[in-house]
Amino acid sequence: MSQNLLTEAKVFEEIKKAVAETLRVDEGKINPETSLIKDLGAESLDFLDINYRLEQAFGIKMARHFVLEHIEEMFGEGAAIDENGQLTDKAVQLLKIRFGDSAPELTHGMDMDEVPSLVTAQSMAQGVMDILDSLPGKCPKCGSAAWKSGNGVRVSCGSCNEAAAFANGDDLIKDWLKKVQEEKKIF
Repeated sequence: MSQNLLTEAKVFEEIKKAVAETLRVDEGKINPETSLIKDLGAESLDFLDINYRLEQAFGIKMARHFVLEHIEEMFGEGAAIDENGQLTDKAVQLLKIRFGDSAPELTHGMDMDEVPSLVTAQSMAQGVMDILDSLPGKCPKCGSAAWKSGNGVRVSCGSCNEAAAFANGDDLIKDWLKKVQEEKKIF
């Protein structure tokens, strides 16, 4: 279900706040196309902190594994990354579907260590929106469909105040990969 309580603008606001606090940069330096690594100097541990901040803000669980790891898990070793640590053609196809025009530099043979530098504030916001859009139609506790966002970022039931339960980021990536595979038959 696509939720309509939290806008992409509100999510982006929280992304900027989490990134700025983690990396100690001015929020004004962060725009949708900002690469967290190339433009702001983020390192792998910074992503853990940013994800933690987002999880706390929204009451969600971000993906723990990158899409390449899920491709390897679902379609076999070497499906996404070859023996030289480079992206396979099929991995590039999937990543281009996932990231669209926001990652034109994706190419077959690209070193897998270059992929994290493609993560932008916008791609993080899209990941959060995907999780938020997994909001169930009704509260599992009371059956009401009266969701609310009392503090502006956390969703709860308007009837019983139960916190909303969302799908986690890893499950959503796996579901997306299954759907794309069924539609496009890449593997």
